[in-house]
Amino acid sequence: MSPTMDVDVAVRSRRTHKAFGARSVDRDTLAELLELATWAPNHHLTNPWRFRVLGPAALERLKDAAEAGAPGSASKLDRAPTLVVVSYVRTPEDPVADEEDLCSSAVAAYLVLLGAHARGLAGYWRTPAVLRTAEGRAALGLQRDEHPLGLLHLGEPRQEQRVPERAPLPQIVHWLD
Repeated sequence: MSPTMDVDVAVRSRRTHKAFGARSVDRDTLAELLELATWAPNHHLTNPWRFRVLGPAALERLKDAAEAGAPGSASKLDRAPTLVVVSYVRTPEDPVADEEDLCSSAVAAYLVLLGAHARGLAGYWRTPAVLRTAEGRAALGLQRDEHPLGLLHLGEPRQEQRVPERAPLPQIVHWLD
């Protein structure tokens, strides 16, 4: 059974980490996290999200593509021992469904991060430029109809993260009659 954590505690205590231990996240844990992601709200149950867990060869291809576009940028791909590319299958012929699928896939990515946190792991969601290049797409095998949402860095945390202030509710909430 998966570890449990009160959802309010999990949401309020999850932080972005940029320093990770060396040990990769094991395949069983990754499978649990990716299955959890499939529970994201999804209108019409289109299951638009796609996940690619990068092995050593895929990581090298992505690093080569990153270096070709921006020398020195590949080093950031070595921050975490486990990387997962999140994308979604586009439906441009139906802009409403496309927008819903984009949002649903973003929630799925967040569920991976939240699930990782509940298991004592650290996470970082990046959107590196290489994901938007032809070379990066080719390195990852992204299909023509897929749009990359980001790269999830996962691993064991190496440091505590600070808790940043959040906007007060009156600044972000409007009660409508």
